[in-house]
Amino acid sequence: MFRIFTRRRRADREFRDAQRASYALLLQLQVTRPWPEFTEPTTPAPAAEEAVAPDFLPPDLRVLSRQEVAGLMMRWQQPLVVGGEVRSCPGCGAYRDWIVFCMSDDSVWLRCKAGHETKESGLDAAWYNRNSGPVDGFHPTLEEGLRHLGH
Repeated sequence: MFRIFTRRRRADREFRDAQRASYALLLQLQVTRPWPEFTEPTTPAPAAEEAVAPDFLPPDLRVLSRQEVAGLMMRWQQPLVVGGEVRSCPGCGAYRDWIVFCMSDDSVWLRCKAGHETKESGLDAAWYNRNSGPVDGFHPTLEEGLRHLGH
């Protein structure tokens, strides 16, 4: 039994000695052979015709960005609950079938079917983004947008 352990110790010692020898050889090679000089890669200057790249999409296929529109609107047909309370119109008392506007300044406005508009301080742009679907169209005027949504 003692032989087994001495064999294992001897094998471990031989392995460590071989490792040390290879590390010493590697260190010696690193000292005697200097690393090649590498220069920083330079990016070539763009050619004159590449300096102004044409846009990927033609202008009639581009979608407007959020900064280019006055606001977004969506229809909200069920009762609107904010902070545990059902919101109703202060002008006519309607509590459903809202048009919800999210303006470019991130304020949220509500418009009832009768056309009364109120700013809703309990809602913000994050709420609007969570609850709205994808944009299905852009309208040049508010009236056209309202007509599109059925108001």
